[in-house]
Amino acid sequence: GGNAVKALALLDEMQRSGVQMSTITCNAAISACEKAGHWMSALALLAEMGFASIEQSTITYSSAISAFEKVGKWMTVVELLRDMEEGKVARNTVTYNSAIGACGKGRQWSLALLFLEEMT
Repeated sequence: GGNAVKALALLDEMQRSGVQMSTITCNAAISACEKAGHWMSALALLAEMGFASIEQSTITYSSAISAFEKVGKWMTVVELLRDMEEGKVARNTVTYNSAIGACGKGRQWSLALLFLEEMT
């Protein structure tokens, strides 16, 4: 979990120093949160990106969705997939694999099959 804390602290320091956050820096922090299991921090950062009008990419969403997949938060995953669709953000194999995994953990078999169909 130390890398996630360091990444978030670095983002905070950047903002205090007047350095603009970017899609790349936010993606790195969300990825660190995902790897450390800090799904709430990943969600907060995703929301902060929206408030700051920072572009949310396929990588952004895939990292966040992977964080939620690890803790079985399938409903949040579905919401994020909807956000991707509304924002015209492309989904990739990582996105779908994480979504299918989250649905499996939540025993949402029909949703998992739907995402599998969309993926192919």
